[in-house]
Amino acid sequence: MLFGAPISHGVAARAYRELVAAGASSPGAVLRAGWRRLVEILDRAGYVRYDEKTATKLLTVCQTLVDAYSGDLRAVEQAAADPPDLERRLMALGPGIGPVTVAIFLRELRGIWSKADPLPCAMGIRAAHDLGYVPARIHEPARILERLEEIWSHTGGKASDFADFETSLVRHGISLRRAQARTPGRAAAG
Repeated sequence: MLFGAPISHGVAARAYRELVAAGASSPGAVLRAGWRRLVEILDRAGYVRYDEKTATKLLTVCQTLVDAYSGDLRAVEQAAADPPDLERRLMALGPGIGPVTVAIFLRELRGIWSKADPLPCAMGIRAAHDLGYVPARIHEPARILERLEEIWSHTGGKASDFADFETSLVRHGISLRRAQARTPGRAAAG
C-alpha cells in the first residue's frame, strides 16, 4: 500500500522501515498501534501529505485481513482460485488497494506465489519497447509478458528472479518518463 500511493519510492521505503522499527509490520501490530501512532510513524518517514488517509487505509485493510484471513496474507493467495481471483481478493481488502498497488505487490511475488501473475505495467511496457525487448508494434500486455518471459528464460534467468527484471524495466520506464518531462517539446511524444 505504501508503494502504491503517488509518493516517491524513497519516502515509501522510509515509511516501511519506520513501521518495522516501531513494531507495526503485521496486521495485528498495525491494529494495536492505532490511527494516531500510525500517523506519527508515517510523518516521521516524510509521508506527511498522505499520512492520515494512509493510516486509515492501513487500519481498514489490516482489520479485513484479520477478520477474513486470520491476519495471514498468504491465506489470501491460498483461498484464490486463480490469478484473477487473487487480484480481486487483494483489491477487496480495502481502500487504497487498486490495480496498480496489486500489480506492484504481485510483481514482487512472481515466482514465489503460484498465483502471482500480473500483467506488466505501462512503465515496464514502455521500457521493453525502448530497449528493444519487444517490438513497438506489440501492445497487448499478455503478449509482452510472454515475450519478456521468453527472453528471460533464454538468457538463463531463473523464474524466481524474473521479478527483478520486471522491476528494472519499470525503473527504466520511469526514468524515460522523467527525461521526457524535462525535455521541452517532447511532451506529446511517446
